[in-house]
Amino acid sequence: MKPILIVQHEEGTGPGNFEEFLNERRFRFMVARTYDDDPIPPSAEPYSGICALGGSMSAYDQLPWIEPELALMRDADQRGVPIIGHCLGGQLLAKAFGAPVTRSAMKEIGWGEVQVEDAALAVEWTGQQSTLELFQWHGDTFSVPSIGRRFLTSRLCADQAFVIDRSTFTHLGMQFHVEMTPPMIRAWATHPAGATEIEAARQLQNGDGVQAPNEMLRDVERRTDTMRAIAHRMYARWARGLRR
Repeated sequence: MKPILIVQHEEGTGPGNFEEFLNERRFRFMVARTYDDDPIPPSAEPYSGICALGGSMSAYDQLPWIEPELALMRDADQRGVPIIGHCLGGQLLAKAFGAPVTRSAMKEIGWGEVQVEDAALAVEWTGQQSTLELFQWHGDTFSVPSIGRRFLTSRLCADQAFVIDRSTFTHLGMQFHVEMTPPMIRAWATHPAGATEIEAARQLQNGDGVQAPNEMLRDVERRTDTMRAIAHRMYARWARGLRR
């Protein structure tokens, strides 16, 4: 099988659980690092799937790699190559299919409850039909493309996860970060830039939807283990459509 392409937009925003899943399944992959000026491939032909990771930038920023990445996603759809997007990656996926990406009315930072909207899809993708606790860190939000189906939502950000079903594969866009591992959460929570963003958002939102670093790190191993099982379920469902 052809390798999976992972597009990484920032040095500290790596594939985490997604890489672990690929290694467990012995799926080959390669990484294009836009922060190191790796070019976005012009075609999805060499790949069995494409994964777009998160980042602190916005999908509507004027960055040299954004339009090529959107073009790659549209090319992947035409070639039958499934796409999975985490946070910024989910926003880029939505934008590639014509849906707007905007500033969210409220930031979500830290562990938060995500509710099931479409029970059948939620069970298919997460194995759950009730509230999930997932890790968030975003100030923007996507809208669901007209051809997409939303199946997860939250109190502060309605559009949490959507799928675009094709006949032999499915694209998955997520607003949350199921790829996170305990070391990644610790790094984000204790980074000076992260701490500054947390404090500013907590003051602006009176703490609503934004956790202090010590709360993010409370029981982080258990919480992340639970989320890891959900992540691997979602990855396995997505991988059924990988182009052989």
